[in-house]
Amino acid sequence: MTPRFVTGLGIACALGTGTDTFFRGLVDAKRLSALPASAVTSFDVSKYPDARIVEVPEFDPTKYLGDKGLRTLDRLTKLLVVAARLCLHDAGIKKDNLWVALTPERVGVVCSNAYGSLEAITELDRVAKLEDARYINPAKFPNTVSNSASGYVSIWEELRALNVSVSDGNCGGLDAVACADIFLETSRADAIITGGGEAMSEALFLAFQKLGVLGPVTGAGDRTTNGTVTNDTRLGEAAAFLALEVPEVARARGARVLGEIVGYGTSFFAPEESPLVYASREAMKRAITAALADAQVAAGDVDLVVSSVAGLPQLDDEELAGIRDVLPAVAVVAPKLVLGETLGAGGTIGMAASLAWLGGAPIAKDLIVGGALPSRVRHVVVTSIGYYGNASAVVLRAASA
Repeated sequence: MTPRFVTGLGIACALGTGTDTFFRGLVDAKRLSALPASAVTSFDVSKYPDARIVEVPEFDPTKYLGDKGLRTLDRLTKLLVVAARLCLHDAGIKKDNLWVALTPERVGVVCSNAYGSLEAITELDRVAKLEDARYINPAKFPNTVSNSASGYVSIWEELRALNVSVSDGNCGGLDAVACADIFLETSRADAIITGGGEAMSEALFLAFQKLGVLGPVTGAGDRTTNGTVTNDTRLGEAAAFLALEVPEVARARGARVLGEIVGYGTSFFAPEESPLVYASREAMKRAITAALADAQVAAGDVDLVVSSVAGLPQLDDEELAGIRDVLPAVAVVAPKLVLGETLGAGGTIGMAASLAWLGGAPIAKDLIVGGALPSRVRHVVVTSIGYYGNASAVVLRAASA
């Protein structure tokens, strides 16, 4: 792929809201290892005393968006609009919510989410079943559509070039990069804010609890010596966007470059049977190999792997095995061990963390699941493994001199 400059980042996650807060928090990840259930505000968790949930702390959209027009928006939409606004300002495309670079017609959005509409669908179904369908709030019905959150991002931020939603589970955040790359290559836009989001809701929590994914509290750093982790998954929420730009455009406007995305790969390997949850070592191996070939980067030049390991051995062991098939000695880190399984936002969170480490930030020991840390980080592979045999990978490199 043609290298894409990353010129801005907007993020809201368990570390807080804003790029500076995120970068600072990565240095001290251990403090997130035992957040109390009282920190959850999206639904009443008193019925679930052992809930394994990590939310965006003290999230207040009015601080960034004002107090008008928010009443009918669901939590996912608010998270994504805040992340988008922060991203555009961090990239220098907007200032004080006014356009100062590029134009609305040349900036678009590509957004991933896995279960984005679940909160709205659950609310409307509950009203219809427990009360009566005539009591459904029509103003909230648009939130049931999977691409509504991305649509609201375009409306709030005046992004008129294109608006695309990607739904591919855990891999969606990385797959959004491939989608954005196509539109940049065909000159549909000069810049595309690319990322993903997932919001907490009771329905989402119950689904993962019934799957047996949310394990007991064993500590974020509890892992075995061979790099596998215990069943210690925490469900998380987050929203994040990276501003991707055509290099010529970024240079012409004197944009700051946080890093470069230079390669992408994806793969799917079908199981012999049809289990409810299935992860594929072979798909992970093929995705990484394809991403390195696309980036024209040798395996020996990779300094760090930012994985999607989240504390579920059924998936983590396959992902780590696939990584080791291609990159046997490279250090592997797992931000999700403390940020939670953020699903459709996970790949974007991994890329955001990569930007910090490409910029020279130290890596918290609690995030390491294998290998020795390099003296410096110049090339990073970000991986995501799906629940259905799919896997994706993206290669980032430090900004050129």
